[in-house]
Amino acid sequence: MAGDATTVRSPGELAAALESTGYLADEGLATVAFLALRMGRPLFCEGEPGTGKTSLAAALAQALDLPMVRLQCHEGIDASQALYDWDFPRQLLHLRTLEAASGGELDADAAERSLYTERYLLVRPLLRALTESPCVLLVDEIDRADDEFEAFLLQLLDENTVTVPELGEIRAATPPLVVLTSNRTREVHDALKRRCLYHWVDHPGLDREIAILRRRLPDLDTGLAGQVARAVRVLREQELLKPPGIAESLDWARALRALDRDVLDAATAAATLGAVLKYREDIDRVTRAGLEKLVAVG
Repeated sequence: MAGDATTVRSPGELAAALESTGYLADEGLATVAFLALRMGRPLFCEGEPGTGKTSLAAALAQALDLPMVRLQCHEGIDASQALYDWDFPRQLLHLRTLEAASGGELDADAAERSLYTERYLLVRPLLRALTESPCVLLVDEIDRADDEFEAFLLQLLDENTVTVPELGEIRAATPPLVVLTSNRTREVHDALKRRCLYHWVDHPGLDREIAILRRRLPDLDTGLAGQVARAVRVLREQELLKPPGIAESLDWARALRALDRDVLDAATAAATLGAVLKYREDIDRVTRAGLEKLVAVG
């Protein structure tokens, strides 16, 4: 089941459309995503790494049959990296060509006008979302950007328009469906949150995580899926540097399947912990606590 924003009539229908892509949303997440769609508001998803925030945007794009534009935030990102820039090497080559062709009689004003056209515009994700909308715009890990960029983004979300001085105003005919994610490495300003619908995305419950494993890996034994999900829940309750997310659960299940294991025992867990834990300190801590206890849960 897939459809555009006008054909999705309830949170349940949206949940079914997302499930058709392999994304299993609980009632709360399906409801807030539906409201973002219906109300035309950005959706701000916050939560621990690995809880499926980024995957939600991809699933929404697929379910609604829309292109997805992704802006990956990072420390130091600025407007030119997110919005647009000019292709200076090509502009310089064009200018040299004009100089050579003019025989020294170059019209400076005409040359300058010819440099600043769409031909030499490097379209970055935010401008692409405005010009290609309707689409899903994913602003991933906004908490990694600085305050100045957050303020710039705030204005763009308010107006769905941007002015390129050399070209004029560019406005989205249809505002994109915006999904912002944050791992809460810092607090995002209230001004941005106020313009969004907010949802804390938690790790899935046991039954839903088993369902996710079975849905994404259809040939995974039900009993083994349950063992993996229960063991991962125990790992998340420990004080680890990087608790495993859904992606790590899937990687662990894939590793076990690749080894043709149908039971998660202590020896197998020891051999495959690198699929689910990504820091030596975490592996040491779990190993010292006893792998027998880990795989005996449930």
